Amino acid sequence: MKLKKILPHLQQSLEQAGLTEPTELQRETFGPIKSGVDLVIGGLREEGKTTAIVINVIQRLDKAPAGMIAPRALIIVKDKEKMLEMMELFAELGKHTDLRIYGVHDKTNLDEDKNQISVGIDVLIGTPIRLNDMFGGAGFDVNQLKMLIVDDVEELLRNRLEPKIARLSNSIGKTQRLFFTDVITERVEFLADRLMVEPMFMETGEDDEDDYDEFEDDDFDEDFAEDFNDFDEEAEEDSESDNEDKKEEE
Repeated sequence: MKLKKILPHLQQSLEQAGLTEPTELQRETFGPIKSGVDLVIGGLREEGKTTAIVINVIQRLDKAPAGMIAPRALIIVKDKEKMLEMMELFAELGKHTDLRIYGVHDKTNLDEDKNQISVGIDVLIGTPIRLNDMFGGAGFDVNQLKMLIVDDVEELLRNRLEPKIARLSNSIGKTQRLFFTDVITERVEFLADRLMVEPMFMETGEDDEDDYDEFEDDDFDEDFAEDFNDFDEEAEEDSESDNEDKKEEE
């Protein structure tokens, strides 16, 4: 696959998998993602967004540093099937690396999931609810994260999971944030503006209106923004409560 300055072993894996030519989305977003900016990427379903995610995570993380335990990439997916699909793709395209990939979903064993993180992983893939359960009050080190990626973000927002995504994002400090979506809706733009630093928006391909009727933003109104305001107030109260607890402990 002809991508500028792609890692030789990653290119080898792509060729072995029969991926010799990048899609427009994969080609146009490879450089911007490498630059480290926050991005919202929209493209048709056949543009290979999942493959683009895997390619760029492998390119960015490459070999696992000796002694590194904390995850360096966190990928939020919509369901178990998407998690398994991405795990399989990482196994295929990352076979010439020693990256440790782990996936979770709403019905995996929470204690086993937490133990696995403690042992050490590089990439964690999971659903919003399970990831919130794992990171909520667990004290995991998120300071080593280089990439926070949300796949199929428009579908997650349609299921009112924006508070879960925001909670995870707000628990993480400086890192690159990437959204992948079939179509960039007002909801997606709103979420990006709230969570990202000067996000860049990129959209490839020609939309087929029949394909994207389900993503129309007719229901985008003040309720969506109010949900975020409620979440911000709740987060502020939680933070104040945590600070009071710490003072009492001291």
